[in-house]
Amino acid sequence: MDEMRILMAYTDQPNQKEIATYEANGGYQAIRQAIPKLTPEQVIEMVKQSELRGRGGAGFITGSKWGFVPKNISGPKYVVCNCDESEPGTFKDRFLIEKDPHQLIEGIILASYAIQAKQAYIYCRGEYFEGIAILRQAVKEAQAKGYLNQKLFGSEFAVEIIVHPGAGAYIAGEETALLNSLEGFRATPRLKPPFPAIAGLYQKPTVVNNVETLCNVVHIIKNGVEWFKGIGKPKNTGTKIFQISGHVQKPGCYEFPLGVTLRRVLEAAGGMFPGRKFKACYPGGSSCALLNERDLDISMDFESLAARHTALGTASLIVMDDSADMVKVANRLMQFYQNESCGKCTPCREGTRWMVQVLTRIENGGGTFSDLKLIEQVCQDMAANSFCPLAVGAAPPIVSAVQEFKGEFEAYIRRNPKADQRPEMHVSYPYL
Repeated sequence: MDEMRILMAYTDQPNQKEIATYEANGGYQAIRQAIPKLTPEQVIEMVKQSELRGRGGAGFITGSKWGFVPKNISGPKYVVCNCDESEPGTFKDRFLIEKDPHQLIEGIILASYAIQAKQAYIYCRGEYFEGIAILRQAVKEAQAKGYLNQKLFGSEFAVEIIVHPGAGAYIAGEETALLNSLEGFRATPRLKPPFPAIAGLYQKPTVVNNVETLCNVVHIIKNGVEWFKGIGKPKNTGTKIFQISGHVQKPGCYEFPLGVTLRRVLEAAGGMFPGRKFKACYPGGSSCALLNERDLDISMDFESLAARHTALGTASLIVMDDSADMVKVANRLMQFYQNESCGKCTPCREGTRWMVQVLTRIENGGGTFSDLKLIEQVCQDMAANSFCPLAVGAAPPIVSAVQEFKGEFEAYIRRNPKADQRPEMHVSYPYL
């Protein structure tokens, strides 16, 4: 299967971030085709029929998400673009906003028209300094051209877009934590339900979509539902931007139809370095279970990876060759999740800390064989009982590392003369 550039069609052009170049390449035609020729309901139905699934990780049907927003109600509605992108291994949204920001702006206009929102926000990762500057310039250009803050093409619809820097927290990528941050509060997740479509930003109906998702909407409206459904495979329509990092010769972004094999994606990235073999990868960012060399011909789509007990997620492949030490990989990842836990719930706050202690003990030669069972038990409890998806995502990469590469963990444990004994527990009560 060959690479198929749709969202990335013009990202190699140096001036694509400028509105004149974007328009010359067919930009802002989708909103002309939709507004006011199509009703908001027709736009939602087109996106629903296209079977576009969210590209931010969960893979929920985008049109259905829009359809949950109540109609014929007074008061504001909002569209929020999630460009926080803090998942390790993920950088496609950064690539899109820096190379083709008007594609995102056009997608936001279409989403806002679909739910009749008059105000939209781009919540952009705070460390994306260049991307934020480019987005703000693109918004100014769109305003000057009359695409924003003015009634469009003889209709009564107008929308304002505000670029908002993020708070520098991994948890802000969770949609309700993002909304709290956008309102000026600490980025901690909310209890659901109610879902954002009912009570989102400022407790008003809100659609939260990822950058790549909104960019896809432009091409669905422009080229039609059947065209989009003809790409990829059933229930996995369209293309996906695969971000490849780690032990490959040409890391970067590659756009393929959903259903491409893992082997083909790795080939596009130049494969392994000379003399090295593929060992494993996290297929959807770090918050999913590992794939190994037996999975090279797996179909990279939502269902196939779910059947393998992992996830497509953001399609961010963190690739490791046979030089990777999986004990150190697991420990480093759990340290990340420990540091990024918001601390709101005990299973995540204490579970991640506990796992770092156990993994560090194993890495330092003090582990026991009972630790392997302990890791699986604690990770399962974290995933089953945490308040938000952070701990749900922290468990699979660690458990799968233990299961797929158990021999490496056992080799570390055998360094301990007391490996068959349970570790001593030192408990103190400083406040008694």
